[in-house]
Amino acid sequence: MPTPLQFRSIGQGQPLVLLHGWGVNSGVWQPLAEKLSKSYQVITLDLPGFGVNVNNTISPYSLMQVSKLIVESIGTSAVYIGWSLGGLVASNIAINYPDKVQGLVTVASSPCFLESSFIEKRSIEKGLVEQTENSQVWPGIKPEVLTMFHQQLSDNIKKTLDGFLRIQAMGSPHIRHDIKQLRDLIMVSPIPSKTTLEQSLQLLSSEDLRADLSKITAPFLRLYGKLDGLVPKTAITCINDLSPNSDYYIFNKASHAPFISHLDEFSEQLLLWLNNHICTRH
Repeated sequence: MPTPLQFRSIGQGQPLVLLHGWGVNSGVWQPLAEKLSKSYQVITLDLPGFGVNVNNTISPYSLMQVSKLIVESIGTSAVYIGWSLGGLVASNIAINYPDKVQGLVTVASSPCFLESSFIEKRSIEKGLVEQTENSQVWPGIKPEVLTMFHQQLSDNIKKTLDGFLRIQAMGSPHIRHDIKQLRDLIMVSPIPSKTTLEQSLQLLSSEDLRADLSKITAPFLRLYGKLDGLVPKTAITCINDLSPNSDYYIFNKASHAPFISHLDEFSEQLLLWLNNHICTRH
């Protein structure tokens, strides 16, 4: 039986569970959590092998195993807010544990992070897409970029993570400030092991929720940075087609971490959506 994950909770009211992205920890949420906690109970949780859960590892490190452990650790139903890889995990929870998800918000995330052929056999079989000449490539991270990170992890973990932070802030109008803030927020906690980093990076390479996105029944908001180098803006239109009932908002001058670079605008848009779609349901 896996050990429950540790998490932090501030504020009172409707619970919001915040899930971080690859290579970092829940510390990235601190500025946003402080704003949200004035109206909500904010739960920040480190994924298995990260942050305060650095020694709480699971095998196999699969999307389903991670999702199951998070749901069991939180216990109650909640609104799940996931950034990047955390968005993939939150989406999987919404798909497989609908009774535990009152709302879903993904931030700079995608149901399929890897650039790949848009037309896949299982997608055609499920009637998800029709093969056309104009939809041959799914916009995402180029395979060689993820391969490079896998290779760099063997040489220098800290240097690899630092490089990843730079990519996440790339395009931001105040990139140096964003990188420093991200670094300061996450370096309070222990660095994850090479094994955890490799296993969680593999999720970005291999997981594909495109065919299941339509199963999400909870209110669903997708937030993006227009300058994001990891989730290209061309992916937004593709995801619109897969989840036509979801809402989305694009931060025009933001990159991969809009909740850092555009904290006030981000919290304003998020609170507006939460107040309209979640509070009114109870």
